[in-house]
Amino acid sequence: MSTLHTRRVATGRLTQQITEAGADGEPVVFVHGNVSSSAFWHTTLAALPAPYRPIAVDLRGFGGTDPLPVDATRGLRDYADDLAELLAVLGIDRAHLVGWSMGGGVVMQYLRDHPAAVRSLTLVSPVSPYGFGGTHGADGTLNSPDGAGSGGGTVNPDFVRLLGEGDRGADFPASPRSVLTSCYVKPPFRTEHEDAYVEAMLATRLGDDHYPGDSTPSTAWPGIAPGTRGVLNCMAPTHFRVDDLHLIEPKPPVLWIRGEDDVIVSDTSMFDLAHLGAIGAVPGWDGTPAQPMLAQTRHVLDRYAAAGGSVREVAVADAGHAVHLERPEEFGKALLEVLSA
Repeated sequence: MSTLHTRRVATGRLTQQITEAGADGEPVVFVHGNVSSSAFWHTTLAALPAPYRPIAVDLRGFGGTDPLPVDATRGLRDYADDLAELLAVLGIDRAHLVGWSMGGGVVMQYLRDHPAAVRSLTLVSPVSPYGFGGTHGADGTLNSPDGAGSGGGTVNPDFVRLLGEGDRGADFPASPRSVLTSCYVKPPFRTEHEDAYVEAMLATRLGDDHYPGDSTPSTAWPGIAPGTRGVLNCMAPTHFRVDDLHLIEPKPPVLWIRGEDDVIVSDTSMFDLAHLGAIGAVPGWDGTPAQPMLAQTRHVLDRYAAAGGSVREVAVADAGHAVHLERPEEFGKALLEVLSA
């Protein structure tokens, strides 16, 4: 296992915290998901062999990176542009990119904007290219023009409250630890690094400019639409859409790896209000269909492959949203294959 080093790097946009193992080799940049930090990549970084140079970054408002506001009207571009600035300061002109969950959306946006700078792209349980919530169909058709059913108002307020209170226990279903052990991974999986992951979740900056973001009322079910600020709104389908990856040149190889039992990014996501309405967990459901998140990602990547790109989909049995934590050997094997492609 390699020794990890954490430092802060000043850029023209903000100061970002990174964790890295070594300073030589082909750069492999890891981008974490929502309500987490680069800590969720530490075991992956330590296990990545030579000749690779692993680097994990804390996104703005997470971990040790500056908590600058998030302009959600730009989709995930605030994060993607931060990443571009970081790599420029580090002197990295081309890198392998690995993005988990929301981080998958960040690296898709980076690929869309800087295709020649990407050696390979690995998507780990990524957010749909059509955002999170508020759409139906494989082509990401909006349920309502205002994006109703997505954005900052869709979060469980108890989860936000317990994050703000620094709750480290497991007494409540919405506590960070309970969400980690029941949703980030598939029960009964537990990790020796659980306390560190809870601390990483608790480092999330909260508020309208951060997590979860603001919201606006809607006349469409479920009565809430995206705002213009903060984390969840930058993944709203009215702000984030990267369904034209088949148009970019060059086309680096893409690995899409996910757990088969993921309850966060799924065609029946337990975090999609439309699916929750269909099963009676959210009142007043009007028949709005659930978002087919996997079908949407597959639709976009199939077009990428049809246009000449190389795509591999790996579904890992008996694993949830954090397949890199739950099945590190299978994840590592698949990752090394795309890195060497």
